[in-house]
Amino acid sequence: MFTKNHRRACLAATALAALTLAGCADGGGSDALQVSGSTTVAPVAADAAQDLKAKGLDITVATQGGSAGGISQLASGQINIAMSSKPLGKEDKAASPGTKFHSTQIGADAVGVIVTKRVADAGVKNLTAEQVRGLFEGKITNWSEVGGPNLKVFVYDKEPGRGTREVLDKYLYGDGKAPAPPKSGNFAVVGGNLETRNKLESTPGAVAPLSTSFVEGRKGLAAVNLDGIEPSPKNIASGKYPMARPLFFITDGEPDGASKKFIDYTLTAKGQALMTKHGYLTLKEIGK
Repeated sequence: MFTKNHRRACLAATALAALTLAGCADGGGSDALQVSGSTTVAPVAADAAQDLKAKGLDITVATQGGSAGGISQLASGQINIAMSSKPLGKEDKAASPGTKFHSTQIGADAVGVIVTKRVADAGVKNLTAEQVRGLFEGKITNWSEVGGPNLKVFVYDKEPGRGTREVLDKYLYGDGKAPAPPKSGNFAVVGGNLETRNKLESTPGAVAPLSTSFVEGRKGLAAVNLDGIEPSPKNIASGKYPMARPLFFITDGEPDGASKKFIDYTLTAKGQALMTKHGYLTLKEIGK
């Protein structure tokens, strides 16, 4: 797991909260560069937007609908740049054949299977893919079944279209389709990263997929190893950790004008430092 301090995690949360409010307040009639999508990429985009404000660029960052929402908004011409924590899929391209999607990778991240400290301290420090499937399909209902405490499991899954959800499904089902959610009172669907983290921290037996950077410094939460592999920077960069993922900005065609200035900035040393600040890996760290 990343060895970032509590301050960095708080900065990520503060930035995301601020940009979400800004996105809600924006009426869409502004001449600002419009950036929307993934709540994972959003803290980096918000900081970059703030840095570029001094250079005269007016940029609005919002997080409606996560990665899929950003891609959809880009295709419909509502925004200039989509933030995505998943690669473009065939279905994305098929749904918008008139859009010339162009992806620019800005770094990498890891999705963790996050549990409460109470569960981790009682013995749940590693899970196999089979055990994770059992948890999310509602077949494992008590943590004692996987070496943990006598405590009911409560699953918070991400809504369809979220990059985090797609990474989890790929790990669990490969190219197959995930089954329908279990009909259980101990299962709920959540949206962005902050909402997910809040639910985890308020539910003793909770488990959820969440970017590992969002649990740094949170004493009540822990990311378990998957199939014996830790979500460490080394394992993410090498691809050994099964839920590593690239982070992107996506435009309709090659970026130009303000979009190009914004994206180019995130690829500079100062821009890449924002990846480190928020607990993600830079392009250099993953050998790009």
